[in-house]
Formats: sequence, C-alpha cells, structure tokens
Amino acid sequence: MTTGFDPAAYGRGIADIYDLTVANLPTEATVEQLCLLAEGGPILEFGIGTGRLAVPIAARGHEVAGIDGSPEMVELLRAKPGGERIPVAVGDFSTTRVEGSFSLVALTTNTIYALPSQDAQVACFRNAAAHLRPGGRFVVEAWVPDLAAFRRGGALRLLALNEDVVLAEAARISPAEQLMATTKVRLTNGGVRLLPANHRYAWPCELDLMARLAGMEREYRWADWNRTPFTDTSTEHVSVYRLPG
Repeated sequence: MTTGFDPAAYGRGIADIYDLTVANLPTEATVEQLCLLAEGGPILEFGIGTGRLAVPIAARGHEVAGIDGSPEMVELLRAKPGGERIPVAVGDFSTTRVEGSFSLVALTTNTIYALPSQDAQVACFRNAAAHLRPGGRFVVEAWVPDLAAFRRGGALRLLALNEDVVLAEAARISPAEQLMATTKVRLTNGGVRLLPANHRYAWPCELDLMARLAGMEREYRWADWNRTPFTDTSTEHVSVYRLPG
C-alpha cells in the first residue's frame, strides 16, 4: 500500500454533491446486471458510497452490504430510505474484511483506480476473493486507458454542458507509474466547485492477471452494462471474474 494513502479523502471533497455528479450513469442497467450475476445470493459492494446501487439492490429484496473509505458518503447512504438497514464497514476496501460470504462482490464506476498502487489493486482482488463463496463472482467496471487523449502529459475535456451546469475535467498523466491526477471543474449559478482525484489506472489484461493471482478467472468482459461485446474500440469495460467451485 502506498504510504500516506487516505481512503476518506475523495468522499470528504465530493460527498455533498456526489449524487448529482453520477445522475447520468446507467444505474438501472447496472443494478439489473448485478442482481442477475448474484443469482439470488448476497452482494458486497466495495466503494458503496452514497448507495446509488446498493439501495435499489436492497429494495429488490437482495441481501447487500458494503465497504467504503468515506464516513461522509456512508452518512448520506444511511439517510436514504432503506439505507439505514444496509450494513457498511468504513475502511479501505482493499484490506477491510466484513462478516459473511457473498455470491457477488461489486466494484463499479472506475473505483478500482482510486487505489494508489498496483500492490493495493492486487490486494483488492485478493480481498474480493476472500469474501466470495465458491463459484462467486467479482465484477469490476472501469474505463480503458487512452494515452492518445493526452498532449504533452495533459488533457482538458468537456464532460457536460446544459443550462444549469458546465462540467469540465483537467487531467495530467504519468505513464511511467500509470498515474493520473484530475480536477473536475463544476460551474453552476451557485459558483465554482473543484473536485480533485487521483487515479492509478490499469489495462484490462493487467486486471485479468490480478484476478488470476487471487485465484479467479475471467468469465465475461462487456463494453457496458447492456452486455455489448467488448472490442478494440471500447472505451470502458465491465469484467466479471469467477472463483472456482
């Protein structure tokens, strides 16, 4: 684990508006696929956050638990209807253990990249495997690195534009260590908000190797939550790993 890593830092800076920043994500499709992959068994979500996925999963009658580094995010989850009944451990999801064994462990929305090093990501895969029942699945959703988007180590892109919000992102990349620092700039009538984050990105085949080191094998890889086939031009992936048994 990288010295000085604070798993609570991201949530401290964004918790109060996090749900607004993910409002356009395919929540319904994600919940549907996670429930199908769990095959009726209990689900553990790494990086459960404000419960964007966990609350509707629980509303479907599934047993669900979570781990998250941010007390602020978890407090918002518990304030939602049904959220107070979801058990959540506050801690680093690459190492924190919870009671029970699960049919599915989920790590969505690029959150694998929030871990600061390859060692931490390897530990995360091992932690997921340790929580799984024989035959259980670990699902990882992440973007595919695109180094061509950077010019002289930097990039600037527009993420959203409408009458109420402008969202842009400035990014700096360090390919030698596979690190990327970003700051999203959110402009509204209420003012300007800066949302910094650090990422340790990884290639899909690198994640496959982490799974093998943890005793799992890749079962599926899709380009999105609609199970679109993953191809050379895919910009994101949903990878499903399975523990033997």
